[in-house]
Amino acid sequence: MRLLFLGDMVGKTGRTAVWERLPGLISDLKLDFVIVNGENAAGGFGITEDIYLETINAGADVVTTGNHVWDQKEAVSFCTRHDQFLRPANYPSGTPGKGSGLYYARNGARVLVANIMGRVFMHPELDDPFKSAETILAACPLKEQADVIVFDFHAEATSEKQCFGHFVDGRASFVVGTHTHVPTADHQILNGGTAYMSDAGMCGDYDSSLGMEKEEPLNRFISKMPKGRFEAASGPATICGVGVEISDSTGLAENIAPLRIGPRLAETIPPFWA
Repeated sequence: MRLLFLGDMVGKTGRTAVWERLPGLISDLKLDFVIVNGENAAGGFGITEDIYLETINAGADVVTTGNHVWDQKEAVSFCTRHDQFLRPANYPSGTPGKGSGLYYARNGARVLVANIMGRVFMHPELDDPFKSAETILAACPLKEQADVIVFDFHAEATSEKQCFGHFVDGRASFVVGTHTHVPTADHQILNGGTAYMSDAGMCGDYDSSLGMEKEEPLNRFISKMPKGRFEAASGPATICGVGVEISDSTGLAENIAPLRIGPRLAETIPPFWA
């Protein structure tokens, strides 16, 4: 099967670029399943119900989040109404919404998607992500209850992301990092057959500081004093993500490559889909 993951949508320019391009990508690349991280879609901070619905209508099968999941107050209520919306699974028991779900791809495959948040340099510090993943995998093992298993590991430290990838290697189809908004060059298939990339990058304006207008972040580094609020950059967006081909027989990865469409970063489409 062909799976596409798109990194954090940042602001109006990022989400609009995804909405405009995703239907064509699904058709042209014959994608079976699409996951989009939406936690920065509303002005750079959180996601609204309307933005979530528009992303699903554009063709996303699941929308994941991260540490900004509750920045828009309405998320606390709408997360319980939508099965395709995920918040980090390692929030404490009783938190609204859910952190994983089993979905059907366009080719009929059963796809388990789990959203996990790291703890190193992250706020809030959630429950142990490794124990949370173990619980999820025990309840829905690869090639038993699920044909494909994907983890969106939302974390700051690449060491934590890499160790998580090795932890589930051979038991998951794909582990992709989000949160840092910069696409990494370490896409690979681990020894056990799990596709891995430390960060998918963002869908947003790269003439910025991580998708934010650069003047205020730069001011705070220099003066240590805030002059205003962070605002999402509004220039042309680059769509960043990663494509994976997964074996129908084993549920493990056969190919992985980055996807980048837009200005500033070198454009690339996974060569096995071109």
